[in-house]
Amino acid sequence: MQSSRSLSGKPSKNRRSSFGSNGERSNHQNSGGGQIAEAGDANKTWKNSGSVSGNVKGDFQGGHKGTNIGNGNARGKNKTHQAGTENKMRNMRAPVQPTPAASFVNEQEVISNANFVKPHTAKQHNNQPNPNGRRKGHFKKHNAQRLYAALDLGTNNCRLLIAIPQEKGRFRVIDGFSKIVRLGEGLAHSGKLSDEAMDRAVDALKICAMKLGNHDVRLKRLIATEACRQATNGDEFLKRVRLETGLKLEVINRETEARLAAEGCGALIDKKADAGVLFDIGGGSSELILVNRRQGSRSGRKRISDQIVAWTSLPVGVVTLAERYGGKTVTREVFKAMVTEVRQMLEEFPGRNELARIWKNGRVHLLGTSGTVTTLAGIHLKLTRYDRRLVDGLWMTDKEIDVVLESLLGMNYQQRAASPCIGRERADLVMAGCAILEAIRITWPARRLRVADRGLREGILTQLMDRDGAWVKPKKGRWPRNRDNANRGNANRQNKNASQNREQRGPNE
Repeated sequence: MQSSRSLSGKPSKNRRSSFGSNGERSNHQNSGGGQIAEAGDANKTWKNSGSVSGNVKGDFQGGHKGTNIGNGNARGKNKTHQAGTENKMRNMRAPVQPTPAASFVNEQEVISNANFVKPHTAKQHNNQPNPNGRRKGHFKKHNAQRLYAALDLGTNNCRLLIAIPQEKGRFRVIDGFSKIVRLGEGLAHSGKLSDEAMDRAVDALKICAMKLGNHDVRLKRLIATEACRQATNGDEFLKRVRLETGLKLEVINRETEARLAAEGCGALIDKKADAGVLFDIGGGSSELILVNRRQGSRSGRKRISDQIVAWTSLPVGVVTLAERYGGKTVTREVFKAMVTEVRQMLEEFPGRNELARIWKNGRVHLLGTSGTVTTLAGIHLKLTRYDRRLVDGLWMTDKEIDVVLESLLGMNYQQRAASPCIGRERADLVMAGCAILEAIRITWPARRLRVADRGLREGILTQLMDRDGAWVKPKKGRWPRNRDNANRGNANRQNKNASQNREQRGPNE
């Protein structure tokens, strides 16, 4: 790994390395900072994850590159030295300006639905030496931080993240949990949650409650989605959860779910694109958000909420669609029937043509966040074990997607279950998710699809930290984080140096 250098050419002591989600150094070109540190496995718990963020460095985030980097202190005795310094600056890479947190729900809703806990306060130290050899500030820095938590109980999964805020738009995950519970199993036929499904969900929520109790969480938001919205015994289930786990779940509406998904993975929308369609294929519903990048500045400072021109939530997901058509034996005729049904739902979406003119001639792409698209990415990369660092932010062409879909259509249930990127728990659901994806691709044809292994929890954490003003102020002397400001600063310095040189030479020289 090449060491970063300051403007003087000496190694910089303030330069931070980029780590992957599990704390290991990431060297893959599509790896880098991401908003979460989850490996994407069916059952996965972790602690002390690496630093993560809502922005990605270099080519990882939509073609962004940290160019024209400098700290404003470049000096030179002549133009030659100045040009050499600027060339060094151009070759240096630095963090990209993250998309600021968007406020999708009103402040009263967030504050009323969030649960406050007394913030942790660091112990007061005396002037005696620390037996561990650490400075006082070290303990305070890592232990007096505010902790925030987000829990998402969906139709298929139960997920938890606990994180520490860093610079604006960035946070570091310190604990989390993810488990497939299939809460919505049988819901499409019976209209209510089964006892077995509720037992699985309560067992998973007990683990989440234990993890939340192990940390001094200042602010948390615990949400439930489509399964609890549709079930006739949803209220009864929520009361049971409150009684057995102590957790009070909030059932959010579909609009809030769609906007939280946009908040969670909106940073991966290519800033060079004119428009994009963001979709989240869930277990019981699928959310779609149409984003017009021409609405507002492309500098990255415009909130994604101001660029949303239309959204919808389809009452269909991988669990409901698989139960309707059968998930184990999926022939090409059955797959085509599933695609046709989803396409009919999309035809009823009144805002589907909001991007028609831009989509025809502009630079556009799809952005998907779900187990379906991450599974396709893992198969495309031929991973023997799922690795989020290689999947999150990956670009796939339409032809590459077609190849993966064709290979899945040629597999039977046992072959899908044996795939390391699918597994037995998703083998009967993956084809239903592919059918929803295919319907989206037909409705909005695009040459590129970007994969996001992030979603509702990341959106919740970003909103809570933004509302609470928890972002850590950047240290003095950091490189300019805005590309336009960096270019403007370099131009001003060049003009100032040129004027000084003219004054020294005199008017006749």
